[in-house]
Amino acid sequence: MKFFFSETQMLHQPTQYMVHGKLIHAFENPNRATTLINALQNAGLARHEPPASDLGPVLAIHADHYVDFLRVAHQDFMALPNHGPEVLPNIHAYRGADAAFTPRGKPRPTGIIGRAGWYVGDLSAVIAEGTYASSIASAEGAIAATRAVMGGDAAAFALCRPPGHHAYVDRASGFCFLNNAAIAAQMLRAEAKKVAILDFDTHHGDGTQAIFYAREDVFFGSVHTDPSAYYPHYIGYADETGAGAGEGHNLNLPLSYGADDDTFVEANRRLIDEARKRGAEALVLSAGWDAHHLDPLSKLTVTTAAYSRIGELYGRVDLPTVIIQEGGYSLEAVGAAAEAFMTAYRATRGC
Repeated sequence: MKFFFSETQMLHQPTQYMVHGKLIHAFENPNRATTLINALQNAGLARHEPPASDLGPVLAIHADHYVDFLRVAHQDFMALPNHGPEVLPNIHAYRGADAAFTPRGKPRPTGIIGRAGWYVGDLSAVIAEGTYASSIASAEGAIAATRAVMGGDAAAFALCRPPGHHAYVDRASGFCFLNNAAIAAQMLRAEAKKVAILDFDTHHGDGTQAIFYAREDVFFGSVHTDPSAYYPHYIGYADETGAGAGEGHNLNLPLSYGADDDTFVEANRRLIDEARKRGAEALVLSAGWDAHHLDPLSKLTVTTAAYSRIGELYGRVDLPTVIIQEGGYSLEAVGAAAEAFMTAYRATRGC
């Protein structure tokens, strides 16, 4: 089984992250990728360099004016007097999306401060000098893994860094800039009438939900920590089931603080059952390791053993599968969980 990663993804090196009113060292840093490379190789996966891709698959998901912003944001911000080292917004627009998450369109402000407040949703999506190049390379990993699966591989892994599931059509949030899982799902739609995206990161994949919320051809299911006092706070509740044609094609399974292995595994089992009921012909997994109790952002009591168990569960799903790396911020937990999951997945799937 192949995994895709480019050294260009190391160029994103943010130095700041706002949490609880304090700017601290960024949790999403290149050390995560180094740890994951070792874990995946230990699990028997073979590393491949993703080839360069045009922006077509990215622009099939993201607004062109948003991608243009990401390309020039750091350069424009550095032209400000008394600027800091990275792009951080200090204002946000009152206007948001509607109940169906319809994209908001291009903003009226032309200055970098107004544009940053429109396109960057929070103070964890820090845009540094190498962020755009790394985000494109991360998306190219997802594109390459998807093409491998469309070419006949049973499954492939995209070691996406920076991650993507908090990225909207036109907004960066939660360490994420381009939504790699959405890009993969849209590509798979060329051959599959129905695609399922199943997300087991401990944070709800709000960007992914928003992108497909009014569509019936992509089912999104997520197991995550209850967002009522947890990121992303405003989205990820059980009563969010889709809009318009997408009604009934969105499923959220929020877990209470302290949820254990059995609860986590059973929720993943339910996601798989619901994807099958809806006739999914291809699968995208948004794989985060931050539900692990050792993760600095985790509120759950999930252990490494649970990742081995869900690796077996997903390994029994005989569908073309693209696995997309999302979160996980304890290097110890990331290495252990990813290796446990992929070892079990490959043993069960036979790939």
